[in-house]
Amino acid sequence: MKKTLLVMAVGSGLTVLACFSSVYANTQDKSSQNPAYQDEANDMKTRVKDLVARMTLEEKISQMYNDAPAIERLGVPAYDYWNEALHGVARAGQATVFPQAIGLAAMWDKEMLHTIATAISDEARAKHHFYQDHGITYRYTGLTFWSPNINIFRDPRWGRGQETYGEDPYLTGELGVSFINGLQGDNPKYLKTAATAKHFAVHNGPEISRHSDDYVVSDKDLYETYLPAFEKAVTDANVEAVMCAYNRVNGVPACGSDMLLKKVLRDEYKFDGHVMSDCGAIRDFYDPNAHDVVEAPAAAAAWAVRSGTDLNCGTGALSTFANLGFAVQKGLIDEALIDQAVERLFMTRFKLGMFDNSDNIDYAAIPIDVVGSKEHLKLTEEASAASMVLLKNNGILPLTSSMKVAVIGPNADNQDVLLGNYNGIPINPITPLDGLQNHLGKSKVTYSPGSAIIDNIYGHAELLDSQVLFHKSENGTLAKGLKGKYFTLKRKVVDDYTNLAFPVQWADAPSVTRIDQTMDFYFDRSPVDNSVLGNFGVIWEGVIKPKESGEYQFDSPAEISIDGNVISDSVSLEAGETYPVKIKMAFADNTVSNTSAITRQQFSVRWVNTSADFQREAVRQASEADVVVVVAGITPRIEGEEMPVKLDGFNYGDRTDIDLPDEQKSLLKALKKTGKPMVLVNFSGSAMALNWSDENLDAIVQAFYPGEATGTALTKLLYGEYNPSGRLPVTFYRNLDGFADFDDYAMDNRTYRYFDGEVLYPFGHGLDYSDVTYSKLAAPETLKAGDDLSLNVTLNNRSKYNANQVTQVYVRMPDAPIEVPQVELKGFSKDSVSANGSQSVALTLPAQALTYIDNEGRKQPYTGKLEVYVGDGQPAFTKDNKIQHAVVTIN
Repeated sequence: MKKTLLVMAVGSGLTVLACFSSVYANTQDKSSQNPAYQDEANDMKTRVKDLVARMTLEEKISQMYNDAPAIERLGVPAYDYWNEALHGVARAGQATVFPQAIGLAAMWDKEMLHTIATAISDEARAKHHFYQDHGITYRYTGLTFWSPNINIFRDPRWGRGQETYGEDPYLTGELGVSFINGLQGDNPKYLKTAATAKHFAVHNGPEISRHSDDYVVSDKDLYETYLPAFEKAVTDANVEAVMCAYNRVNGVPACGSDMLLKKVLRDEYKFDGHVMSDCGAIRDFYDPNAHDVVEAPAAAAAWAVRSGTDLNCGTGALSTFANLGFAVQKGLIDEALIDQAVERLFMTRFKLGMFDNSDNIDYAAIPIDVVGSKEHLKLTEEASAASMVLLKNNGILPLTSSMKVAVIGPNADNQDVLLGNYNGIPINPITPLDGLQNHLGKSKVTYSPGSAIIDNIYGHAELLDSQVLFHKSENGTLAKGLKGKYFTLKRKVVDDYTNLAFPVQWADAPSVTRIDQTMDFYFDRSPVDNSVLGNFGVIWEGVIKPKESGEYQFDSPAEISIDGNVISDSVSLEAGETYPVKIKMAFADNTVSNTSAITRQQFSVRWVNTSADFQREAVRQASEADVVVVVAGITPRIEGEEMPVKLDGFNYGDRTDIDLPDEQKSLLKALKKTGKPMVLVNFSGSAMALNWSDENLDAIVQAFYPGEATGTALTKLLYGEYNPSGRLPVTFYRNLDGFADFDDYAMDNRTYRYFDGEVLYPFGHGLDYSDVTYSKLAAPETLKAGDDLSLNVTLNNRSKYNANQVTQVYVRMPDAPIEVPQVELKGFSKDSVSANGSQSVALTLPAQALTYIDNEGRKQPYTGKLEVYVGDGQPAFTKDNKIQHAVVTIN
């Protein structure tokens, strides 16, 4: 019998109750000594129905929360459905961090994405069973992953667009299928992990008003733009779960939309998995500051379940579904619908093998040392290089190793831009500065941050370490490092219900005292008792001795005191002076949210001297170099999900301006005056209006957020060891002129399919070091409606560089009876073409792709002249020798 540990929160920790086998033996339902749900010989549907039938109404409702408690009498262990794997296992401690989703899309490589998702699911399985073996069922330790995000990045202002595969429904759908298949595996009986397609539907900003917005869309836009990727996720990849969105769609909350959840998802797509709410979305039904469409939580819960939402992610609202018992009592919902939801949820858990002997599940044997393995770290380096897009190159790239390099910019040594959001803790993070110094040697590389990222947000904060931290030794002299005192913590009773966090009481004396040299820690085990994810508190004490005078800003979640004063802002410090310092941090798990205190991010204490003249030093170093590599852009600290950020150009995670921040534009212009060749490496999760840079700089690389191997991959790309192969999954606009309001969801003048203005870099754009041309396009002159379209083209590489060439297929439908996209991606392929070699590439457009969406949202077969373009980009932006054109008449 599989030994699955049951755990429950007791006091300050987790207590092991019993293993699954002993629960079966001692506490199983007395109505049957051989219940059907325990018998692996039975089919899963029979087992699920038998188990759910044995539950009381209260027990069934309890299983509809994301953090479902144990049902001891039935041997059902506690389980939290909430887990993330957007570009690596997230928020569960260390894991290989791959490029952010928008960077994965920039690879334009379905096969590589599938390989990456397979690596992620390997690590997911290994981590899940490791935590399970230690009796841990916290959030982020399960096998139900709330990834991928397949919403359409329709507007460059959306801060969460970095989580998506870009602006095109076809590209998004194809990549989503590859990622889902890699996560879910290919076992005919068991899921490797359960993937989730989110957010269903019509969801892509603004972040600040997503809980109250009503997005009105036409049937045409709905079926042409917002739904196709979800259809593919269900029909082509058999995705196990779907997450419904916060917003309303045409007046109705997405998590209560019969149109979306019943008509489209269940009836049209034949989806048979489970649906969960986005976190807190059911509360939005009755929240006066959100949708406010019902008065009572019970009504919201009944509405959501009747429409097809099976699982309530509650977060700070706890669980609105806790009111379902009252809803049944008052006749708002029938218990049979609750049975249906719980059966869907347990079907997923059975498919994951959670009620079977682990010896029968190959995935359960994946060892923990797969996490961050050499193979995975090499894979993320290759993915990082493949995700970078060479936007401009006047011939300066690739660089030569004889050149002295000045590395300038606020993101040059900033680990944040490696990771993006929804990330794990990296195994071996390499910043761009690290990568260039490793390649060239520090003697050939100088560095200056040049500026802040924006306002008082800096990318170059340095770790506090033994260069400036000291403690008094036994003989009274100063010795390097701080004295760390590690205490046990005891959880106290909540006494403030306005702030649902359990207070903790520190022990009177430390259990461990040691000297710590650097304020950078990954605590996978408690230093107090060596328990996995165990709780503890630390007080570090000593003195800090700055090397430079200035105004210092600290970056840490810890409480930091200098000279007895708790630091809440910057502090003025003098070089060579010693100041008493105390750093206090409690690592206490949150039992309300069921989260560990130490898995989401590595704990560190950093500081930055904000009074330094960054630009002056940058110009000096640039003047003494042969080439300047400027590493600039923005960061996931200022663009992302519903963030408390209000700055010039940034609005609570979204953007109001797509230019570089003024500080960085000023830096670039000052560096330009040195006359030195300049290469810009731009980090961002969204499109940037790099107009001045395009006109004035020698080369531009768009890096997005490329994962933990960024520095190594970027360096190899700059020096020609990697030939750039990335292509833009979004349009880079020159400005926001002509854009409709952000909350206008009509597709008029949005994305490459409908935009009629001038663009800086088009969707699909990307340069490389090779010279691949296209010839000999073979296409039929006529085609019968309903038949697939077969194409063949020859790629010729007239260079000394091996190429990984992205071939893109676009179509125009000039004879369509209604307005259709002006041009539309319908196929793509990534193929190796050896130096001075050629490659024949065959592509097939299925009949389903040769259709258009009418004004009622129906898919119609296209007839008439079909213009087909096969090559290195969109027809309006691609040179004649890099694209082929054919006209096919469809009858």
